[in-house]
Amino acid sequence: MAGFCTDVWAATSGTRDAIDSLPFVRGLADGSLDRDRFAHYMTQDALYLRGFARALASAAAKAPNGEEIAFFAKAAHDAIVVEGSLHEGQVGRVADEAEPSPTCNAYTSYVLSVAHTQGYAELVAAVLPCFWVYADVGERLMAKAGPLSEHPYGEWIATYADEDFAEATEQAKAIADRQATAADAATVARMREAFSRATTYEWMFWDAAWRREEWAH
Repeated sequence: MAGFCTDVWAATSGTRDAIDSLPFVRGLADGSLDRDRFAHYMTQDALYLRGFARALASAAAKAPNGEEIAFFAKAAHDAIVVEGSLHEGQVGRVADEAEPSPTCNAYTSYVLSVAHTQGYAELVAAVLPCFWVYADVGERLMAKAGPLSEHPYGEWIATYADEDFAEATEQAKAIADRQATAADAATVARMREAFSRATTYEWMFWDAAWRREEWAH
């Protein structure tokens, strides 16, 4: 019998294929993405990571054992410090003055709503795509990009194709599988919904960056 992660990965294959087909992701791969779109994405991602880090901290607070507390606490730290440093290096501190786009606001609100209204298992499933989808895309971008030292977005690609990030992704997947194995059917159904919804938000986030999405004023 397939585990939770195997099932939800197969169930979201259409969404993940759509991510690969996005002009933003294709432009990242070959380096043709214009800097304005990349800067828009990096600014919005920096804003998203603040909310995502809070969701990870909530997961640490809900975790049932020391190993998982430590994992999610470190992930929250890395989202702010490690990834935050990458963003600041690319676009400076513009996120401090920026407004979250509609999609950024929606995605952040979603993961935080799961953190505050649902259980640990559902929250693990909701934050998992931000590990797994990025690791998956990063691995394929690395294969297509050529020498990263010569690629305009090589630093970004290297961050998400990194071995440490891949290891963290595997840890998050293992936690999700353990939670699903121990959960009742209703909880697993909510976990599936959370994973699917967050994966769709990943697609929306890159699409919004390509469109340089803003609020209608």
